[in-house]
Amino acid sequence: MATAKSTKSKPAAPETGPAPFSKSEELHAYRMMLLIRRFEEKAGQMYGMGLIGGFCHLYIGQEAVVVGMQMAMEEGDQFITSYRDHGHMLAAGMSANGVMAELTGRRSGYSKGKGGSMHMFSVEKQFFGGHGIVGAQVPLGTGLGFANRYRKNGKVAIAFFGDGAANQGQVYESFNMAELWKLPVVYVIENNRYAMGTAVNRSSSQTDFSKRGVSFGIPGEQVDGMDVRAVKEASARALDFARSGQGPYILEMQTYRYRGHSMSDPAKYRSKEEVQKMRNEHDPIEQVRNRLLASGLVDEEELKKIDAEVRSIVQESAEFAQNDPEPDVSELWTDIVR
Repeated sequence: MATAKSTKSKPAAPETGPAPFSKSEELHAYRMMLLIRRFEEKAGQMYGMGLIGGFCHLYIGQEAVVVGMQMAMEEGDQFITSYRDHGHMLAAGMSANGVMAELTGRRSGYSKGKGGSMHMFSVEKQFFGGHGIVGAQVPLGTGLGFANRYRKNGKVAIAFFGDGAANQGQVYESFNMAELWKLPVVYVIENNRYAMGTAVNRSSSQTDFSKRGVSFGIPGEQVDGMDVRAVKEASARALDFARSGQGPYILEMQTYRYRGHSMSDPAKYRSKEEVQKMRNEHDPIEQVRNRLLASGLVDEEELKKIDAEVRSIVQESAEFAQNDPEPDVSELWTDIVR
């Protein structure tokens, strides 16, 4: 007996490489990725000095994913992610001072110093938090998509998660519900290849994460997550697809983290040569820098000026955080349900 085929089609990807950026787009991407890189480097230093407690997961190497996604998002679109969340907040325009203050447990932090590295939120920026439980943000992001559909507000929810979280059961429950109800959700799998320390080919029987929604009828595609142009282009397609009422979409961002899973991870499961090769050949920031210089759009002096401005912002955030007072003891009893 013949079965009906789905009429749902995935948006066509360009036959060539990603579309070129304008000068302003290149400079925006460069500045934002550099801000994330320098901020994370400073956070790593402060963690080593004992100024940041608990866990701290750095985003170094993965900057193009969230910057490219933010460049494609519309105002009001929501996003939610895991504990590797500092870059997502900075890309959304959240204050470096507020993020660093939260990292150091100070009262001016985005969660009043009570959330730390993994738990920050911003209603203003439609950022629904970093989440410490692996995969927990996926059903929450799906719920945001349900709210959008219910309200018919034309907004899309973006749920970021990693290759390790992609093997969690609640992810597939979310996929099923999202496709069943045609929810406006884009699932962004940041495949940095090693999850918490295990290579994808040792932990996943299907290593093409863009196919993880096939059994539910959810289209997906693999994206060069080290090229901010490719990320923006694919993100725009996925967001348009979800916003048009066709349901969820999966983007597998093929990226790479240069540091360990967290600050306590020596990352001995891979060679230094592998990491250096990625830095030399695929670094997302250097790609933009090289394009800007090769095209003659800017010169070395202009890029040095941007770097100096970014370093100044990051240094100010570190000084602000160290001088900001700790939360009052009474904060133990606020923002909780009793």
